[in-house]
Amino acid sequence: QVQLVESGGGLVQAGDSLRLSCAASGLTSDTVVMGWFRQAPGKEREFVARINWSAGSAYYADSVKGRFTISRDNAQNTAYLQMNSLKPEDTAVYYCAAGGALYSGVWRPSSWAQGTQVTISS
Repeated sequence: QVQLVESGGGLVQAGDSLRLSCAASGLTSDTVVMGWFRQAPGKEREFVARINWSAGSAYYADSVKGRFTISRDNAQNTAYLQMNSLKPEDTAVYYCAAGGALYSGVWRPSSWAQGTQVTISS
């Protein structure tokens, strides 16, 4: 079973940057995708970004495109989410996720990390 340990959240000001890390163990050949979702207070969890573990191809939500970059280190089994030009509306709990499958283009992960709080002050 895939286990994910997430780190890197915090409180920063608008315009600043943060980098989230997600260390994975138990990856298998079925763990094709890793990425992040986020959930703001009173809102549903939403997709942020994902990366194909072998090919490195990345996909982003429109709301973060051009500001966030997802990457991975295959040797370290770690994925990263570099978040630049942060906005107050980026405030949320960010959840690293892995595995699962795509259903009509929508990613449904099978493993989740514990979540890390990202707070952006204006």
